[in-house]
Amino acid sequence: MKSEEKLPAAMPEIPHAAEAITLGAGCFWCVEAAYNQIDGVYSATSGYMGGTVEKPTYEDICTGKSGHAEVVQVVFDPTRITLERVLAWFWDLHDPTQLNRQGNDVGTQYRSAIFYTSEAQKELAEASKKAAQEHFNQPIVTEITPAAEFFPAERYHQGFYFENKGSNGYCAYVVEPKLKKLQLAH
Repeated sequence: MKSEEKLPAAMPEIPHAAEAITLGAGCFWCVEAAYNQIDGVYSATSGYMGGTVEKPTYEDICTGKSGHAEVVQVVFDPTRITLERVLAWFWDLHDPTQLNRQGNDVGTQYRSAIFYTSEAQKELAEASKKAAQEHFNQPIVTEITPAAEFFPAERYHQGFYFENKGSNGYCAYVVEPKLKKLQLAH
């Protein structure tokens, strides 16, 4: 891997009148691959949020000691897709009843989380969580927390699925089936 690929990606641009929300739903490769295909989403950027280490790296968060979650910052046009719809995708993308894990990905870095940027987002997230609970037999454990500083993940994580889907086992056995289930390009 080239050294520049290990550098953090650029901060996502948030166009005027766009909205951003940051979501943790297990491995960010899955979440990013889905949201980058949804109409009305400007960008979905893999990164880290919710921890105590300044400028964390992938290696830092993999220890489980930094406190960060793998997240995706979703920047969307609220005139084309509502936050309610963005959150509906979130509930479909993962199992929010699993505490600190998604499938074989285990640790606090894989926790289910919604990081909101306003009271309006918080209220919509809480209402969405309550509505989503009807579709799950176990209690939803998703945390709804004020957004902290977003740290974009290293460049090699951005667009990882579409760059590696033919050569990476995780992409073939975890990401692709999720995209198929959601009827998204794979």
